[in-house]
This record gives sequence, structure tokens and C-alpha cells, in this order.
Amino acid sequence: MEALKEKIFKAQEAGDISGLYVLEGEAHELLDEQTLIAYYANILELALENLTNVLESARKLDLTDVQDFSTARALYEYAIEHYSAEKLNDAAALFEILSGLSNDEAFTNAVKVHLISAQKGVSLDDFINKIADIDATQAAGTFYISAFKASAE
Repeated sequence: MEALKEKIFKAQEAGDISGLYVLEGEAHELLDEQTLIAYYANILELALENLTNVLESARKLDLTDVQDFSTARALYEYAIEHYSAEKLNDAAALFEILSGLSNDEAFTNAVKVHLISAQKGVSLDDFINKIADIDATQAAGTFYISAFKASAE
């Protein structure tokens, strides 16, 4: 437990979101629920700092860069969390930011489908069951829902 806490502290000090994600499996095994919530809150805080830096420098996230990739992942997970809590306006706002934040066309296009669905009031369950192609997404190995049923057009 102490070794994990030390690794987490070092990653936090370095602002290393990807390092925190590497420790995710261990964190789930060893940390209690409250500490795990704080762990993910720290990931989000670092992602928001990176978002601020990206916006201030007028650049886009490069998903081939490990820190940019991890930032996009954390922000996407945050948007999905809002979507899951039925905070559709908040989720849509986050998806809109994400849709213009990356230089990866596939990510941008996929997030736009999320955005439109949230704007139209489609619940996350309906999005997953009627619009998303979860099997194809899993086969693609993306951190985000990246494949959609033909009916999603």
C-alpha cells in the first residue's frame, strides 16, 4: 500500500496523468472507495490544468502524445460521468469542447455523435443500446465509444 501511495504521489507531483492511469489497476485493488474517488479527482484536476494549457497555447491535443491522450481520456470519462448522471446539458458542453480539442479526426467525429445524442436528449442507456456499436468499439481498442450502428446515421 505504501509503495502504491509513493508512486501515486510521484506521478501527481510530476503532473503525469498517464502514470496515474498506469497505476489504476493497483489503485482499484488496494485503495478504499473514498481514496479512489480522490485518486480520480486528481486525474481530472490534472486534465483540466492540461486543458487550460492547451487552450492558452492555441493548440490541439495530439493523441499520439501520452499526456495529451491521457488528458483526452480523463475529460471524456468526465463527460460520460455527466451523461450517466443524466446531466445532458453538461455532458453536451463537455463533448462540444472535446470535439474541437483534438487533432485526431476519428476521435473528433465520434465525440460529435455523443454531442448530438446528448443535445437531442438521448439517454446514455439508449445511446449505448441503439447508437453505439460496443463490440466494434472493443475490437478497435479505443478508450472512447468509437463505432456506431448503421442506424446512427
